[in-house]
Amino acid sequence: MPKTPLPPFECRYRGSLLAGVDEVGRGPLIGAVVTAAVILDPDRPIAGLADSKKLTEKRRNALYEQILEHAQAWSIGRCEAHEIDELNIYQATMLAMERAVSGLAIVPEYVLVDGNRCPKWHWPSEPVIKGDSRVEAISAASIIAKVTRDREMAELEARFPGFGLAQHKGYPTPIHLEALRRLGATSEHRRSFRPVQEVVEQVGFYREDVTPEPEQLQYRTDLFEDID
Repeated sequence: MPKTPLPPFECRYRGSLLAGVDEVGRGPLIGAVVTAAVILDPDRPIAGLADSKKLTEKRRNALYEQILEHAQAWSIGRCEAHEIDELNIYQATMLAMERAVSGLAIVPEYVLVDGNRCPKWHWPSEPVIKGDSRVEAISAASIIAKVTRDREMAELEARFPGFGLAQHKGYPTPIHLEALRRLGATSEHRRSFRPVQEVVEQVGFYREDVTPEPEQLQYRTDLFEDID
């Protein structure tokens, strides 16, 4: 039975200094959880803003550039893998969101956060369920966060060949899990996540000074749906 779509979101705040916040990367086994905060400019609207996961990569990249150019302010917040291991993924995500809002060049008067709760911070705010498809500022934040993290995964693939990170973005796909068992965990893997923990105990760590054999670099395109 199809889900009933949520009604349009009605925000109690009516001013122009509204920040939208979203995150990408809670589920992957490697890398940072990345958040973004965006204050859009009502005088410079951006057509086509939507949940980043529902856009093609080409469209996301085009909107990313438009957001950087037209938004009043934007900022990236993050927590690295070692911070996730120390704090847990939930607390790390909340901290990364706070870092994103703190980094805005303009202080927001109100903040809308994708999801069902907000961090414990001093800005007036409220959570919005499915906010990345209901609030343009959150949609913009989701695009900034996803493009940023996807590009970081491509960079990590160059540093750690053989894992397929540019394709599956670090999510626990069969390809990623097989590569972990074969190559070991890298310094960027989240050691507190059980699949990585088990690999560290059974296999050990990836050797950055050894390049995998060519046949180990050949993998099929992974169709995993990277939904946070």
